[in-house]
Formats: sequence, structure tokens, C-alpha cells
Amino acid sequence: MNQSSATDLLRQLPSVHELLSSAELTDAAAKVGHSLVRETVRTCVESWRGRLLGGAVVDAMPTLESLVCETLRLLDQRQQTTIRRVINATGILLHTGLGRAPLPQAAIDAVLQATGNCNVEVDLLTGQRTRRHEIVQNDLCALTGAEAAMVVNNNAGATGLVLAAFAMGRELIVSHGELIEIGGGFRLPDVFRAYGAQLRAVGTTNRTRVSDYEQAINERTGAIMAIHTSNYRVIGFTQQPTISELVDLARDRDFPVVHDLGSGALVDFLATEENNEPLVRDSIDQGAGLVLFSGDKLLGGPQAGIIVGKRHLVEQLAKHPMSRALRIDKLTLAALQATLAIYRRAESDPSVYDSIPFLQMIRTSNEQLEQRAKNLVNRLSKQIKNWSVKPVPSEAYAGGGSLPGNKLESWAIVLRPVGADADVEMLAQRLRTNHPAVVGRIHRGDLYFDLRGVQPGDDESLVVALADGTFLAAVDETGAV
Repeated sequence: MNQSSATDLLRQLPSVHELLSSAELTDAAAKVGHSLVRETVRTCVESWRGRLLGGAVVDAMPTLESLVCETLRLLDQRQQTTIRRVINATGILLHTGLGRAPLPQAAIDAVLQATGNCNVEVDLLTGQRTRRHEIVQNDLCALTGAEAAMVVNNNAGATGLVLAAFAMGRELIVSHGELIEIGGGFRLPDVFRAYGAQLRAVGTTNRTRVSDYEQAINERTGAIMAIHTSNYRVIGFTQQPTISELVDLARDRDFPVVHDLGSGALVDFLATEENNEPLVRDSIDQGAGLVLFSGDKLLGGPQAGIIVGKRHLVEQLAKHPMSRALRIDKLTLAALQATLAIYRRAESDPSVYDSIPFLQMIRTSNEQLEQRAKNLVNRLSKQIKNWSVKPVPSEAYAGGGSLPGNKLESWAIVLRPVGADADVEMLAQRLRTNHPAVVGRIHRGDLYFDLRGVQPGDDESLVVALADGTFLAAVDETGAV
């Protein structure tokens, strides 16, 4: 294509102004903002300009209507990157990519209360300034038996604060078998070095004795850190000192024993031989100076790094300059306080635990899940074409680096393509872009939707999404109903 021909074709392209003046894009601008729509229109127009100037052969020039449709499709794709509600049917209850623990309704209500001005650092009785972690300190101490508590933005932040306060420029003693890699490819030895701690690894991968720790102690020791391997398990010929043994070893020495639990269970609903998830209170009872754990894993609350332990150690952390950079925001604090209040009420009425979605998922019987699956399949089988749908036993996992290897009995709805127009990948994508989004898993050419992670209140939305998704995916595939 010569330059003059390309120029002639460029003149046929609708202008940005013409596109923005269309009724469809005017409506879109009112919903998502004029600047986003304008930028998306320019992207579409520039894409066509580039193709034409590059000499691309096109069957037909885009019309105003076709460019409007193209802009709306691109706009919808860009909107997929915004935070949206998702029905988690993956079978991974604490799915990191899907936001880990869903918040209790009480926590959601508390967040709404805290969106305006609130008493985050003021004692309304005395009018005096306070520290924000005092809002949750009493609840945390009552639930764990600790002398004091504070909260930062997440558990990695809690670990970093401890390292900065006690191990910067000093040696940190850790068992070889506990030098784990956490999510995102972050390895603990690298984290330790980033905070200026000098790692002193002792023992071996599978066996570390008290004597290994004892031989490593010297005048440069800053802390002993025991790390719960919450995202994997070593079994067989193993040995690891208890927290109480490490506390006895460090007694009368000028450094703390820190237990990084990671997941942080306050109660145990999975008491089996396979599950060795330690409780926070157990670590405190054994004398740990500091215990660190997450708020959005087994606790079932918002993302937070919770620190409980000896009063003088917590005070050192609270006064450290880094605590300011890691401090928890008011919305997270409100959600955490409301979640902890549920635990306090559940001490006298265990049924209250079910108001925490994650604990409700754990406590739901497999028989209940089976009945839900059969009821949903009965409804779906009357609405879906080109797919077989059936209830099947399944296995779910806690996820989020918690309870490794601990399978939870579950039930799933399985869609299997039986028609020529049934495409698993296309249906999965259609469901991911649904409102609300539905995320399941593909296994051996079938689509699985595990119900243990689906809250009962979402069953209706799941049925509608699956019925509509199979219909629309077929339309996308064939171009006709």
C-alpha cells in the first residue's frame, strides 16, 4: 500500500470526537469516567492507524459502530483489572490470589463505621491520645494468654520489625529445616539479610537438637527464631526442640525466643494426627518471648501482622522507628477488632464461630456439602445444554500456606463438555469475567466447582453464572444461539 492510499484510508477512520459523541460511549463515560473512555478510544484509533500505515491489508474499514463496539470490548477488558467480587470455587479456601479469608459481616460493618472519623488513637472517655494497637490489645491478650500485643500491616512486616529491633547487626539462630520460602519467591535468608541480621543456621533439614542451638550461642546472638513450616511438612526421621526447650536454653540470656507461626490458629477445628498446627496460646504457655502470626489466614480476618508476647519485648517493638512505617490502618484495625470480638463471644457460644466465613467453611459437614451439590446439579441440569453436569466427591485445602497436606473432604459440581460447541477454556474465561466472577479449576478436561469454599449465600449466584456462562460461551463459539 502506497502512502497516498494509506492517507486516504486514514481519512475514513472515525475521529476520536465522533466516537466519544456516540450514545454508547457517552453512557460508558458516565459510569467509568471520561478520561478512561477517551484513552481507550485513542488506543483503538491508534491501533487502526498503525495497521494502515504499516501496510496491513484489511477486508473492510471499521465503521463508527464497529469501533464503538471494539472500544467497549477493550474498556471491559481494562475493567477486569479492578477489584471485583469473586465466588471462590477452586477448593483452596484461603486462596492468596483471591484475597485469602473473606471477612465476617461484623468486620464489614465495622469497616463501614470506620470510613469516616473514628477514635483510632483517642480515648473517648479521657480525651487523651492513645496508641492504635491498644484497641485490640485486650482481646488478643485474653485469647492468647500474652502479656501484651501489637499489630502491624502483615506478618512479613512483623518479622521485619522483630529483626530490626533485636537482630540488626547481630546473629539470628534458626534451624536449617525452618529456612522456608514464602509466597512471591521470597526466601527467609534473603529477608533476614535485608534487615541486617546475620543468619546462623543450625542443625540439618530434618533434625535439629537443643545442643545445636546451644553451640551457636555467643555474645553476638540477637535472637533465636523458631519458624513454623506452615506451607510444607517434613515427616519421618525428624527432630526439633520444643519452644519450652528453647526458652529454657535462652533463660537468663539477653535475647528473646521468637516463634513465627505464620498461619496463626487461635482455635483448632482440625484436631487429627495429620494436623500439627500449633495454637498461638500453646507458644505463649511454653514461654515464647514473642509470637508472630497473620490475621487473614486461619484467624479468618483481615490482612495484618499480629505480635503477642512479653510486655517489655512488645514495648521495644512499639517504640522502634520502623513500627511507624508498618502501622496498621484504621479500616484493617476495625475489621480485626470485630473479628476478635467474635472469638471472645464464641468462648461461651461456639456456634458464633460460624459467623467467621473461613471457620464456617471448615466446620461445614461433608454431608451438608453433598446435599448442596445435588440440589444445585438438579437445578442446573434443567438449564444447561452441551454439557453434562453432576455432583462428585472432591478434596479441598486450607491454602494460604496453611495446614499443608491436610485434605478436607468436599463436594464439587463438575461440568463436562458433550456438545461440539462446548469449550472448557472459553467457559472458564466467560465465568471469570462474570459479575460476580466465578473461579473454579480445570482437571482432565472438566470444569470443577468445589463447594467448600463457596458461601451458601452465593449458591444462587453460582447457578445463574453457570447457566448463563454455558449459554453465552456457546454463542461466542458459534456466533449464533
